[in-house]
Amino acid sequence: MIRPHHFLPNPQTLADNGFQSQQLPSSAASIAKAAYHEVSQAYEVLTSHGIKVHLFEDDSSTTPDSVFPNNWFSSHHGGQLAIYPMYAKNRRLERRADIIAMLKQNYYVQHIIDYSGLEQDNIYLEGTGAMVLDHIERVAYTVNSKRANPQALASFCSHFNYQAMLFDASDNTGKAIYHSNVLMAIASQFVLIAPEMITQANKRDEILQRLKRSGREIITLTAQQITQFCGNGIELQGKHGALFVVSSTAYNALSAQQIATINQSAQLVPINVSTIELAGGSIRCMLAGIHLSPR
Repeated sequence: MIRPHHFLPNPQTLADNGFQSQQLPSSAASIAKAAYHEVSQAYEVLTSHGIKVHLFEDDSSTTPDSVFPNNWFSSHHGGQLAIYPMYAKNRRLERRADIIAMLKQNYYVQHIIDYSGLEQDNIYLEGTGAMVLDHIERVAYTVNSKRANPQALASFCSHFNYQAMLFDASDNTGKAIYHSNVLMAIASQFVLIAPEMITQANKRDEILQRLKRSGREIITLTAQQITQFCGNGIELQGKHGALFVVSSTAYNALSAQQIATINQSAQLVPINVSTIELAGGSIRCMLAGIHLSPR
């Protein structure tokens, strides 16, 4: 996790991020202070459940979206790291050598595959924001967008042994979904997804059948629930078993039946990140998962 000292919704991402707030409710200083507090509280909640969190500070004023590290790197079983090409120029400044050095020091890292050079050719793939990875079935579910280039996706899938599932999705106004991880979340025993937002009927059916064949229960979300970040959750392993972490915004928008279904296999943990959600991302975007063996 990254704790920002100068958080602010990024003006360079406003055009294509339909989840980002157009109007800010308070001053930049107030927003930054609230975001700092929310990350601190999120850290406390996660660690109280037995989650090991590496918390890094960002005191730069040039990286307003640094609170979302899952977009610039991901880690994978077998000691592999991927570093990604980012669409917004100021987001490229988020990549940090000290974070990579920490991972090398604390975990077994054998290979680093750096795709960031693709930025020179205007080719982007924004990590586990652009891709929702099914680690069990080895599928990379990816919404078509300027932040998820098919060429880069094919390279990632070849390197990391995933099958690409590329599809179109849009909101009620017809605006393309900017990141896959606001549309769907895959846990061990269930999937949260809004099928109505997948615009291609054949792809919609294929995706749902693929997910059902994996044995997971499908929790169908509405387009309205997606705007409340209900699709932006993540499963983590706590000291007493599986947790499914969502924002308080998302939790309040879930139905009682949806909450009950999630709680059957994972403890649902809501965390307030309402200020950070002004930037168009939520709690899942804030967590870069570590899938490496500790030293």
